[in-house]
Amino acid sequence: MLSHSHAPDGQPWRITTLRNAGGMVATFMDWGATWLSARVPMKDGSVREALLGCATPADYLNQTAYLGATVGRYANRIANAAISAGEQRWQLAANQGKHQLHGGPQGFHARRWQIVSQTGQEVEYQLDSPDGDQGYPGHLQVTLRYRLEEDNTLTIRYHATVDQACPVNLTNHAYFNLDAQHGDARHHRLRLRADHYLPVDSEGIPNRLLTDVTDTGFDFREIKTVAQDFLLDDDQRAVKGYDHAFLLNGGDDTQPDAELWSADCRLKLSVFTTAPALQFYSGNYLEGTPAREQDVYTAFQGIALESEFLPDSPNHPEWPQPDCWLQPGESYQSETRYRLTPL
Repeated sequence: MLSHSHAPDGQPWRITTLRNAGGMVATFMDWGATWLSARVPMKDGSVREALLGCATPADYLNQTAYLGATVGRYANRIANAAISAGEQRWQLAANQGKHQLHGGPQGFHARRWQIVSQTGQEVEYQLDSPDGDQGYPGHLQVTLRYRLEEDNTLTIRYHATVDQACPVNLTNHAYFNLDAQHGDARHHRLRLRADHYLPVDSEGIPNRLLTDVTDTGFDFREIKTVAQDFLLDDDQRAVKGYDHAFLLNGGDDTQPDAELWSADCRLKLSVFTTAPALQFYSGNYLEGTPAREQDVYTAFQGIALESEFLPDSPNHPEWPQPDCWLQPGESYQSETRYRLTPL
């Protein structure tokens, strides 16, 4: 039987706490390089937890929502758990029916990452992924740096190298709820700087071309509540809500790619990323996930905004984004910043 004080490898969990001068506190654990908590001092003197999470590290083993986890080698879905390049084809480890989700059953979320270094405001993790891991070609080495800035930005930097060509797509799967009571997150307001979204079938596999958001429920270019157009169209109904990649417009580093406001408009999240897309997930399948302050979460209690390549990109070289295949001698680099601003 597993001890609550130890991870599946028999070693204790290693928890890291970062603080800035303004009093924001962010915590992480080395299992899954998981972002556990983001506590933000509010203007009225209270402190607001911005992330969904579990009560204990051991509880993270009993959930399938990837709460706060670092996911890879390839975030999101790969159709039929297969990738190919030229004449070569690789069968990956499937973990969502016949497809692969978030790197496979023993993806990076289910590994102990090594702590390379840490200071009061920064922690760096690294992970070695051997050739053949979850079916992927090549030996991959990845480092991940979390840094808490003075303006309440959590910066996440990824760096990876491989010795054989392999698709790489790393992201963090934090779920945000900016309300004090962590109610239905569909009452949050959202803006997404994206003119196109990627339709998917009921298994989350892309099934049509990138689609213009104009005159659809996917148009978040102007601020609106998540609830406003919820389940308005067949593309949402296929996956019980929003669980779609948006191809970001990009081009202006000073403008956030996404903004999320609490229902009471007292806390705002701004997301900046170098990744080509954001997966917006409205927590449609959160029901039953172990929760920090209650027994379990209900559906729609958190919102994920995952920076990444479009899902199934290894099988779609025609899509208008950088190539997701990392080549030997090159380095994968991606940076995403989550800024939490009390209003």
